Amino acid sequence: MSYVIAAIAITGQVVSTFATVEAGKARQEALERRAEEEKFAAQQDELKRQEELNAIQAANIVALSNAGIKAEGTPPSIALETSKVIGESTGVNIANLSNRLRGLEMEGKQARSSANLQAASLLLKDARGIGEDINLLIG
Repeated sequence: MSYVIAAIAITGQVVSTFATVEAGKARQEALERRAEEEKFAAQQDELKRQEELNAIQAANIVALSNAGIKAEGTPPSIALETSKVIGESTGVNIANLSNRLRGLEMEGKQARSSANLQAASLLLKDARGIGEDINLLIG
């Protein structure tokens, strides 16, 4: 009877350790999927923003031509300034997205690493009991 109890105890530890490792993997994969979803959403937002900025630039060009180029600054300088603003805002958006994605990636790696450490801790915590159970089984 004690052989059965020892085998059950060892099996329980193995299953618990495996479940902990798998939970860490699942958390990491979920965070990787979330990062991909955020990246896709950011790309969609950027396309929408670019369309809006293109419409603004087109409106500026129409306004300049209707004004007979009496607007402040030359058309090339106004277009250059508008392009600079667009470029700067795009750069900030890319940096923010990059930081969010890097954070999610690190969080996923930490979740997996933490699960692996927890699994190892479970095994080490019960190592003596597992050893005694194995000795009992071996005889």
